[in-house]
Amino acid sequence: MKWSFDRVFRSRKENQESQKNGVMLVTFAEPKHVVAEQFRTVRTNIEFAGAAQDKCQIVMFTSSAMSEGKSTVSANVAVTWAQAGKRVLLIDADLRRPTVNATFRKLNLDGVTTVLTGKDSVSDVVEETFVDNLSVITSGPVPPNPSELLNSKRMGQLLDWAREKFDIVVLDAPPVLAASEVQALVPKTDGVVVVVNMGKTLKGDLKRTVEVLKLAEARILGSVERVKEKHGDKGYGYGYGYGYSSEK
Repeated sequence: MKWSFDRVFRSRKENQESQKNGVMLVTFAEPKHVVAEQFRTVRTNIEFAGAAQDKCQIVMFTSSAMSEGKSTVSANVAVTWAQAGKRVLLIDADLRRPTVNATFRKLNLDGVTTVLTGKDSVSDVVEETFVDNLSVITSGPVPPNPSELLNSKRMGQLLDWAREKFDIVVLDAPPVLAASEVQALVPKTDGVVVVVNMGKTLKGDLKRTVEVLKLAEARILGSVERVKEKHGDKGYGYGYGYGYSSEK
């Protein structure tokens, strides 16, 4: 199943800007906007895709490469779950290029890395946000060994704790082809959503991404596609325009 989004491209500095300023929370700023509605549709389709499984509580969002929109999609879909009354935890597992701290205006002095190194307990680093029902764990300081940390026993314990405390756990994971961390995370999750930038992602990269995920025995729930829009959405200040279609 594929979920397709149209968007107006930002500059080539999109990735650096999202790290500095965070991603655009359309679902929070204008929940009645058509863009927010499309994120709610994605949320619903993820729920349908996961309905055949025993459980679909921990959902990981990834992509083939950087700047393809996984952080924007994961954060906005997390908001829609919170708005639906679910207790949601968004975890920034992209330890190399984090964005959750900037998006939700957190200092990022501690987080995933300080839990995995034994400095903090999980309960110490969970922070509430300005979105009702939505909590976050930021990445924490950038470590020298992200792959080893995410593949550690403590990461499994962190996610086990999250399962007990929250209805939905959203992982903003690194790009599959940029780092090896995703393979370490797959066994700890219930499903994976791949974000694809149709104006940027190479078909070969996407094929390799799917192959890597399948080798790791991931349950791929579907993909969210971002396609370059011809005219843009001038009526919306964020400069994003989205369309929706689904395909099995």
